[in-house]
Amino acid sequence: MPEPIDGVFAALADPTRRAILDRLASGDATAGELAAGFPISAQAVSKHLNVLEAAGLIVRTREAQRRWCRIVPAQVRSVADWAAQYQRLWEQRYDALDDYLHRLRSEEEP
Repeated sequence: MPEPIDGVFAALADPTRRAILDRLASGDATAGELAAGFPISAQAVSKHLNVLEAAGLIVRTREAQRRWCRIVPAQVRSVADWAAQYQRLWEQRYDALDDYLHRLRSEEEP
């Protein structure tokens, strides 16, 4: 059974969707404003927005005739939290390697 984070990673696999999130990290934007920054059609951007919304990475709200897109920081945070567990693992391994290398150096010194 797929985990919710699977959809997030699937959405983040596309560079255009990551670029859209980068843009939204600096503030809300309409679909038209987002589309203006890409060399693809507005329809293509809309499809990317649908994927991001389905993954919970953005929400869209309506204000009069404008439809705003906003990043969902908590969902992005879930990716950071997932990656952090592996960062701790690698830091522990690097620390162990560093300790081992220091022991080797001290054994070689007269």
